[in-house]
Amino acid sequence: MNRKIRITKKFDFETGHALHGYDGKCRNVHGHSYKLYVTVIGTPIQDPNHVKNGMVIDFTDLKEIVKSEVEDVFDHATVFNKNTPHVELAKELQDRGHNVILVDYQPTSEMMILDFAEKIKNRLPNHIQLHSLKLQETSSSFAEWYASDQE
Repeated sequence: MNRKIRITKKFDFETGHALHGYDGKCRNVHGHSYKLYVTVIGTPIQDPNHVKNGMVIDFTDLKEIVKSEVEDVFDHATVFNKNTPHVELAKELQDRGHNVILVDYQPTSEMMILDFAEKIKNRLPNHIQLHSLKLQETSSSFAEWYASDQE
């Protein structure tokens, strides 16, 4: 019998970014109060002697993975695509003590969620799979990543 269960944990962080070459307001440096919903899937441990009996994954263990890979890195940082002239602005901000992240992609919700998915997948135990991510940028806008869409 297949007894797969999905477990979801929500994370909140504040991140600034700018979209180089964009034709709207978001070309300017601005920030969002992001909400990241991380859903993993697995079978609950069925061993009365196991400290995690009945759990797919301990929420604390999932929190540690996402916190170290995403939340602690991106919270109160400003993200720029390092392959644009924004790299000059990034250097100026870094020189003034600001937390700046330079990435190889346009820092849209779509591209950030792809980055987060890879980072989280690489840290999950072998018996747990990343099922989906939802990255909410504003109260009405979000991007979603599903493992099933990647195959």
